[in-house]
Amino acid sequence: MDQALDRWLDNPYFASIAFFSVAILALIVFLFCFEFAVRYKTWDEIKNGNLAVALATGGKIFGICNLFRFSIQAGDSLYQSLVWAAFGFVLLLAAYFVFEFLTPVFRIDDEIKRDNRAVGFIAMIISISLSYVIGATVLS
Repeated sequence: MDQALDRWLDNPYFASIAFFSVAILALIVFLFCFEFAVRYKTWDEIKNGNLAVALATGGKIFGICNLFRFSIQAGDSLYQSLVWAAFGFVLLLAAYFVFEFLTPVFRIDDEIKRDNRAVGFIAMIISISLSYVIGATVLS
C-alpha cells in the first residue's frame, strides 16, 4: 500500500493535490481549535465586519500555510508536513497566550472583539513572524 502511495506522490500533479488537500483540511481543524481559545465567535465577528478579528485570523491562516510551505520546501513527506504544521499551530497558539499574558493592561481577546485594529494587526504580525521562525527550524 505504501509503495502505491509513494508512486502516486512521485507524480508532481498528484503530490500538489495531496499537499493542498491536507493543508486545507488541517487549516480547517486548526481554525476550529483556535475558536475554543478565544472569547469571541470568529466567523460571526468577521461576518459583522470586525477587521481586527479578520486580521488576527488571517495571521493564523498565513502562519499555518507558511509552515506547510517550509515543510514542503524541505522535501518532507505529507505526514511530516502535517506534523510540522500541527507543531507550529501549537506554538502559534502558545504565542497568542504569551501575547495575552505580556499585555496585562488590557485583554487581547476583548480588544480584538471590540475591533481594535491595532491589536488585531499586531496579533497578525506575531503569527506571521513566528511562522517564519518556526518554519526555519524545519529547514535545519
